[in-house]
Formats: sequence, C-alpha cells, structure tokens
Amino acid sequence: MARPECASHTGASTHAEHGRRVADMFGRIAGWYDFLNHALSGGQDIYWRYRLARAARPEPGGLILDLAAGTMDVSVELLRQYPGCKVAALDFALPMLENGKAKKLKKGREELIFPVQADGRALPLPDDSMSAATIAFGIRNILPREAAYAEFLRVLKPGARLCILEFGTGSKRVWKGLYNFYLDKVLPFLGDRISGDPGAYRYLAETIKSFPDERALGEELLEAGFTRVYNVPMMSGIVYLHVAEAPGGRRSEAVPEEVVSKEEPAKKTAAKKAASKKKTAPKKAAKA
Repeated sequence: MARPECASHTGASTHAEHGRRVADMFGRIAGWYDFLNHALSGGQDIYWRYRLARAARPEPGGLILDLAAGTMDVSVELLRQYPGCKVAALDFALPMLENGKAKKLKKGREELIFPVQADGRALPLPDDSMSAATIAFGIRNILPREAAYAEFLRVLKPGARLCILEFGTGSKRVWKGLYNFYLDKVLPFLGDRISGDPGAYRYLAETIKSFPDERALGEELLEAGFTRVYNVPMMSGIVYLHVAEAPGGRRSEAVPEEVVSKEEPAKKTAAKKAASKKKTAPKKAAKA
C-alpha cells in the first residue's frame, strides 16, 4: 500500500504532465484559435466574453487578473469596459499570448495589459492585489481545480469577484441531442480539418463531456471559500457564466443584474400574467 506522501507526489506529477500537454496543444493551434472560436460558436463567443467582462465589476483604477488569457480577447474587452483599469493577462501557453500580443496590443494597450506566462496553480501575484478575476474556458484545463481556486482567493481583494465562463457539462441532452451530436462529431471534425491538429478539438469535446454541471461547480466554489456564488445560463445551458465573491467584502443584497438573463422572457411574461389574474380575481367575485 502506497504511503500518502507518495500518492500525493504521483498526483502532482500527473497534474504537471497534464498541464504541459495542454500548454503544448494550445501552442500548436494558437494561430487558428481566434478564427476557430468565432467560427465554431457562430460568433456567440464575442457576446459571452462581453457578459463575462460586464460581471467582473472591478473597483475604478484597479488591477484585474485574466487567467487563461489566451490571445487576450477577454483582456481587451475588460479594458474596453473599464478603461481606468489595468489587466494582468496570464496563460500557461506562451504562443497564445504572443499571438494575441502581435494582433491586439496596439494604441497604448501595451501599457495597460501585461501578458505573462504563468501557472494558474502558482500565480506570480501578491496577496489581496486584484480587484477582479476572470477566466474564460480555462478552468476546465487546470488540474486540480482546487489549487486554482486557492490562488484566486489569495490574490483577490476582499469582496472582489471571480467570474468564470465555461461550457456546461456535455453529459446533458441539449436541443434534443443536436448539441451533443455537434460536440461528439462535428466539433472534432471541423477542428481537425481547419487547424490540422487531430487531438486538440477532440480533447475539447472530451473535457466538456466530463466537466461538472453548474450545480457541482458552484458547490466547488463554495467549498473553496467563495461566497455569493451563482450562475447564469446562456444558449440553453451550453455555456454558463459563474460568479463568486472573495469573502470579507461589503455584501450587497440586491439581485445582481447579470442574473436577469435575456433567455427568460417567457418566465417573466408568465409571472406577469399570474400576477394580473390574482389582481382581477377578487373583482370578478365581488360582481357575482
């Protein structure tokens, strides 16, 4: 029977090897990454990243962590929405950052966005230094996730938000199974034909299918020590925006505006009709 410390060391080695494989894979497809994101999502990824940045709500002039920044689409969007802030754009795959830097860090952005190669489990940042943190489609690639959560908590200021944009679990049937078929067959095929890397988008599909659902991810965040954890579904739950707060800040009891999803007009209409019936029911009874 293995000693506990040996088992722990084996797990750490496995996670480190996983991280290297993921970094190498994203390095190989860095040149195609933006095009494939837009093409395979039908352009929806632009809106998803907009929603992610809008939920961050950093303090004016604060520093924002964009982990798994990739080619820095989220970093640029954060700067657009919060022009007084600065962004630490961290990613494990250096070619991704270099590709984004060449395309997107222009017109003074190089003074406001700082791309750095870094491991999400050991962030090169001081304690309590970040006014917000974002990670788009990256938490799925970090093992163990608990190590990343601990680092987020360490570097976030009290009350600062962690905003996670991630696919929902692919184990649920969405759109009567059409999305699942797309995930299993279409996504790997197109990714292979366009990028020339047969493993990259097969890996993407497999990690989506094995990823926890929105409730389980929320429980992970609560167990890690975050507060006020909630999620917002988009595209029928294909993608989720998860929001959590570092403990210790001043809590607002108002319902966050991100929770009011554009995908739920039918529920709002039904609620209004029900309220209207309650108001008119006593009048009808009085007439009788």
